[in-house]
Amino acid sequence: MRLRSVLRSFATNAERDSQLAALTARDVALIEGDWALWARRDQCPPAGDWTTWLVLGGRGAGKTRAGAEWTRGVALGRPGFAPAAGRIALVAETYADLREVMIDGPSGLRAICPGPERPRYEPTRKRLLFRNGAVAHGFSAEDPEALRGPQFDAAWCDEIGKWRHGEEAWDMLQFGLRLGARPRQVATTTPRATPLVKRLVADGAVAVTRAATKANAANLAPGFLQAVVGAYAGTRLGRQELDGELIEDRDDALWSREAVERARVAAAPALRRIVAAVDPPASSGKSSDACGLVAAGLGEDGRVYVLADETLQGARPELWAARAVALWRRLEADALVAEVNQGGEMVRAVISGVDPSIR
Repeated sequence: MRLRSVLRSFATNAERDSQLAALTARDVALIEGDWALWARRDQCPPAGDWTTWLVLGGRGAGKTRAGAEWTRGVALGRPGFAPAAGRIALVAETYADLREVMIDGPSGLRAICPGPERPRYEPTRKRLLFRNGAVAHGFSAEDPEALRGPQFDAAWCDEIGKWRHGEEAWDMLQFGLRLGARPRQVATTTPRATPLVKRLVADGAVAVTRAATKANAANLAPGFLQAVVGAYAGTRLGRQELDGELIEDRDDALWSREAVERARVAAAPALRRIVAAVDPPASSGKSSDACGLVAAGLGEDGRVYVLADETLQGARPELWAARAVALWRRLEADALVAEVNQGGEMVRAVISGVDPSIR
């Protein structure tokens, strides 16, 4: 970090300590609030004439902080950022995420702005008011139509890889970025191979920066990296959630992500029959096979709709049986189907131990 370089430039530790001790409380506050001193290179706006900056990072890599600091920079017209923006869009997956992550979260806009700069939040209108007159309006990607009409000169979109209506919400936002001489937007997310994320990564005009979780180790709880990396290092999940890689489909996959996303619906229609299904593993523990647990329904339109996937890893028989019965009850399923190649009588006995009346 730049701050470390500054501190190391002192000839001796005594000289460094003397200079630090001479700082006033106001000096300390200014240093703490100067993002340029603390930010990593991947958290700073990239060079070039870009319109969209995509920040891909692992869990805890500091991508939310990067998005919030960029928004703060354009709202206040700070050097190194886009020209001052008077109207900014904040788009989260849900309105709860808007409030709890982008606005009031540990790395949210109100947390990173020192007292005099801290914007005022109006929850009923879902907007942040900065002291210089800039206004940041909040939206949920669950409601793309809400973005139809308003106009902005900047936008910050958080966790776009989780947006259920990703492309619809994104496209509606693009029509609204029409104010000012140079409208810009930042999207921060843990990478997932959704159509929207893949589209932005493939767009040569989009500036992309990447960071792994370990890049932000100094700001994470002691032992977190050791425990989590030890469990997930090298796995597909670890590469995505920790290393910030965009994991595409497996070569041997029966279903592509694109096909799954294309087939999604907001809700299933009236169903003729619902079945929960469990495929138990032969053993339990971290190294055991997963216990498949899925529910599906046959619609009146003749199509089958997958209603739930609650697959478990490493579960003991009594746990997966209880989960299967709970799913059957919750969906009021007509039957519970079990794969019996691991011992049909054992499967029947374990499930009957939870609920002997189950069909």
